[in-house]
Amino acid sequence: MLVLSAALFLVLVVPGSSKEKFGIEKRPFGKTSGGEAVDLYVLTNRTGMQVSITNYGATIVSVRVPDRAGKVEDVVLGFDTVGEYETGKAYFGGTIGRYANRIARGQFQLAGKTYDLPRNDGPNTLHGGIIGFNKRVWAARESSGNDLLALELSYLSRDGEEGFPGNLSVNVTFEMQSDKNELRIRYRAETDKETVVNLTNHSYFNLAGEGNGTILSHKLTIYGEKLTPVDKFLIPTGGLRDVHNTPFDFTHEIEIGARINDSNEQLKFGLGYDHNWALEKKPGADSAELALRLTEPKSGRVLEVLTTEPGLQFYSGNFLDGKVRGKGNKPYEHRSALCLETQHFPDSPNHPNFPSTILRPGTIFHSTTVFRFTAR
Repeated sequence: MLVLSAALFLVLVVPGSSKEKFGIEKRPFGKTSGGEAVDLYVLTNRTGMQVSITNYGATIVSVRVPDRAGKVEDVVLGFDTVGEYETGKAYFGGTIGRYANRIARGQFQLAGKTYDLPRNDGPNTLHGGIIGFNKRVWAARESSGNDLLALELSYLSRDGEEGFPGNLSVNVTFEMQSDKNELRIRYRAETDKETVVNLTNHSYFNLAGEGNGTILSHKLTIYGEKLTPVDKFLIPTGGLRDVHNTPFDFTHEIEIGARINDSNEQLKFGLGYDHNWALEKKPGADSAELALRLTEPKSGRVLEVLTTEPGLQFYSGNFLDGKVRGKGNKPYEHRSALCLETQHFPDSPNHPNFPSTILRPGTIFHSTTVFRFTAR
C-alpha cells in the first residue's frame, strides 16, 4: 500500500463576495527553467475558504481560512513564483513521492532484488530522492458543480525513476465542498511492476497566519499512543514505543512548546519533533478517521486532520532558520510552521512488521486525507 496526497494568488474573500466567486479559477503561473508552462488553480467556496494549488509538484500554495472574527488569512508557507518552488528545498506544500519520508541507506529489497536509490539525506533517501514528485509538472483536469469543486492532478512515474521499479500512474484529487471549510485529498495509484509507494502532502501550517510567529503556542492533540522511535539518522529502529509520560504524549491537548526542549534522546535526534505516530484505527475501518486536532488560541482557528493512513509524521519546523524567504518576502523563522504528514511508516520496505507499502500490478491504491478548518 501507499500514501499519497504554485504560486500565490491573493484574493480577499469578504462577506457576501465568496458566493459570487464560488468555483475554480485557472491562472498562468509562469514557466519552469526547462520551459514547461505551469498553472495555478484557485478553489473558492461559499463559506470563506480559498485554496490555491499549482500543477508544479501538485503543490498547495495557499490556504486562506477565517478566524473566529471572520478575518481571512493564509495559513500555509510557500512561495510567490514557480522558480522558487523549483529551487526550494523545504518541500513547501508539495505532493511527496515516490516514497515519502526516509528509506535507510537508500536501499531496499523487493521480490528478491535489491534496489539502490539516490541518497539525499546523509546516508539515506528522503522524500523520493533528488527529483521527487514535488519537482515534476503534473497534468490537470478541473471540474465543478453546484456543491463540489474538484481538481485532479496526474503524473506517470516511469520505471526506474529515482531508482524505483515499475511505471506508476498517480492521481491526486483536491476537493472542496461549497459549504464546508475543508480540503479533501484523494490519492489513487496503479503500477505495472511490484513497487513500494508512500505519498503525502507536505504543507507547513501556522494557524496564526504564515510568517506570523512560531507554532510553539499552538495546542495539539494526536490520536495515537505509540510512535516509531528512531536512531540518530531519524530511521525507525523497528519497534513501537508508548508515548505516555514522555514529551511525545499528545493524547490530551497541550502546547507544542511545553516540552519541545526537554532532554529527551528522541527530541535531540530530531532537534525537536520529527517523528511518526502510529494512529489509532478502528479494526476494518476504511473511511478517514480523526488523527489530530490543532488549535491556535489567539485566532481561534482549529485544524482537524482525518485520514485513512496508519501513520502521521509531526515535524515542528526545526530546520527553518529565517534564511528562506517566502510569500511577500517574509522570512520563515525557526519553528514558524509545522507539518502533519499522513503516511505509512518511514522505512517500511526494510521493516516487514510495519504496515506494508508494497503495491502490486492489478491492484489499485486508494487513500484519503482531510484538512478540516473551523474557528472557536
